[in-house]
Amino acid sequence: MVIILMGVSGTGKTTVGQLLATSLGWTFVEADDFHPPANVAKMQGGTPLDDDDRRPWLAALRDRIDAACGRSESLVMACSALKQQYRDELEQGCPGTIRFVYLTGSEELIRSRLDAREGHYMDPALLRSQFDALEPPEEAIRVDVGRSPEQIAADIRRRLDFRRIEDQ
Repeated sequence: MVIILMGVSGTGKTTVGQLLATSLGWTFVEADDFHPPANVAKMQGGTPLDDDDRRPWLAALRDRIDAACGRSESLVMACSALKQQYRDELEQGCPGTIRFVYLTGSEELIRSRLDAREGHYMDPALLRSQFDALEPPEEAIRVDVGRSPEQIAADIRRRLDFRRIEDQ
């Protein structure tokens, strides 16, 4: 199974994803690590990515998901997956095994998180472009990010009907 935590930058996808993967005993994958250097440079420079920029990134992510499915490896992936066409691309090789969890919150809350964040290459000025590109998913579990990462991860486990590995 693959759980993709999706949403705009600053929703806590990485932090929650790491907690969730650890609690399940699954592999965590950070989609940002798959961006080619040109994409990183664009984002650092304050230029939003377009669909052409995202195409090789999505292909690399799909390859990673397909490899996991091929060896029955369960993943938690932190990935913006802002548009339906991106989510469709990610699901293409392993239909029925991917669950999307949409991390959502107010633009004000998320902007305050981005302003406080250090060490990430995405320019916080790009947040508006992410909200503009976002196509909220219809077939995803929606989770509000106004709580602690631990509470959010526990809520996701509960809503997906997963117990902690040590409880099984």
